[in-house]
Amino acid sequence: MSKRIAFLTAPEGVEEVELTKPWQAVVDAGHTAELLSLDEGEVQLFQHLDKSSTQRVDRRVSDVAVADYDALVLPGGVANPDALRMDEEAVAFIRDFVDSGKTVAAICHAPWTLIEADRVQGKRLASWPSLQTDIRNSGGEWVDEEVVVDGNLITSRNPDDIPAFSKTLLDALG
Repeated sequence: MSKRIAFLTAPEGVEEVELTKPWQAVVDAGHTAELLSLDEGEVQLFQHLDKSSTQRVDRRVSDVAVADYDALVLPGGVANPDALRMDEEAVAFIRDFVDSGKTVAAICHAPWTLIEADRVQGKRLASWPSLQTDIRNSGGEWVDEEVVVDGNLITSRNPDDIPAFSKTLLDALG
């Protein structure tokens, strides 16, 4: 059965492979992927610190509801989660998604948004190493593992983990 998966990014920029590789895995598995952002238009994709391409936004996060989707993917890069965590609507959407019990998958720096949504207390999470203090200070347990599943949260450290991250996401979708 086909599922509808939201990918939430900020217009300022997202790590390209952390958006496009899980996106392609979702689509290849027969699911529908939708790009949500803070504004209409396009989001900037980056290969590390270099601009690469753009991707068209399907819907603004302010115009959707958790009930519209079966899972949420939060790609990383530094600029993306940093901008998202400053947007009240994005943070509320992430908080509500976690609270719904539906799958939320966050890679690299994306757990910053889970911290801002106050949803890491008592959870095991993987992330880019620079987030470990933030996760611990928010009551979570940071671990250096390829992919971690804790309840409905799936987290991974970096682009090298994308194959395991994508497989775990697809497994969670059934």
